[in-house]
Amino acid sequence: MDSFSLLCTGALLAGGLYWFVCVLGPAEQKGKRATDLSGGSISAEKVQDNYKQYWSFFRRPKEIETAEKVPDFVDTFYNLVTDIYEWGWGQSFHFSPSIPGKSHHEATRLHEEMAVDLIQAGPGDRVLDVGCGVGGPMRAIAAHSRANVVGITINDYQVNRARLHNKKAGLDSLCEVVCGNFLNMPFPDNSFDGAYSIEATCHAPKLEQVYAEIFRVLKPGALYVSYEWVTTDKYRADDPEHVEVIQGIERGDALPGLRSHTDIAETARKVGFVVVKEQDLAKPPAQPWWSRLKMGRIAYWRNHIVVTVLAALGIAPKGTVDVHEMLFKTADYLTRGGDSGIFSPMHMILCRKPHDSDDQVQT
Repeated sequence: MDSFSLLCTGALLAGGLYWFVCVLGPAEQKGKRATDLSGGSISAEKVQDNYKQYWSFFRRPKEIETAEKVPDFVDTFYNLVTDIYEWGWGQSFHFSPSIPGKSHHEATRLHEEMAVDLIQAGPGDRVLDVGCGVGGPMRAIAAHSRANVVGITINDYQVNRARLHNKKAGLDSLCEVVCGNFLNMPFPDNSFDGAYSIEATCHAPKLEQVYAEIFRVLKPGALYVSYEWVTTDKYRADDPEHVEVIQGIERGDALPGLRSHTDIAETARKVGFVVVKEQDLAKPPAQPWWSRLKMGRIAYWRNHIVVTVLAALGIAPKGTVDVHEMLFKTADYLTRGGDSGIFSPMHMILCRKPHDSDDQVQT
């Protein structure tokens, strides 16, 4: 091959890599590029070792529901996946029903705004975001309601990312982020006018524990809404395919065992909440929430090539390829769970903290 051919080949490769990384780049152009992928608070040389420890720990989710180390490994999980989520999905780490004529970004925002509308929060109210991630929902909710939103996440890297995004969005006066464990929150009793959690409390080893903490910090009469990950009434524990799908979702999303849809309201009542409304937002007439995963399969392959190349060049940490492959496989399990109807990531429950013990339950 002569020099000219080599030059052309090199230019094509460089152009192709630029197109993959910079032009196609992140899913919603939210400021995280492939060349910036990291292991969060984990040093680059330890990413692969931490991934192996994580995978070993969550290999059998049902056996670790009471394990004290679950919060630590959830923290590890989000160190490993936060940058990839931001780059490939956006700043809101959750699903939403597809809406005809609306983009994924718009559908996500409407799903988030519905949460704060349900808890009836407005200007001057202090609202808790339980498991805020990098703050995508927090910013949408603060902008929509003008409430003061306080988010808590166990992951220090996400705290820094959220604060950066809050400032860039000009919402740092309405949005505050705290690093902490939502099983033992650093807030006084009766200190919030409302609370929400969007696909976050599924990481709790015991749902009762996190619901009790939320109940404690809410003011009497305040509302709390949660979108929960659950198995539906279509799930059959004696069906090997159903079991495979649910376990695949658990392993790939740091879940210490998915709950049944029947557990949610029962747990809320157990800690003292009045259940105002309960509904699976994934059921018809809602459009499939997993359609974005199906449509994104080409993007997943493209991104996997990018991650592989960057890791080979030493730009992305060693182990990033393993993490991305895990998420790619998990996306398939999520799609199968949605297609079969055995899994929902948006079982909604709206609760109220009663003023006194005589407050009657609404059905």
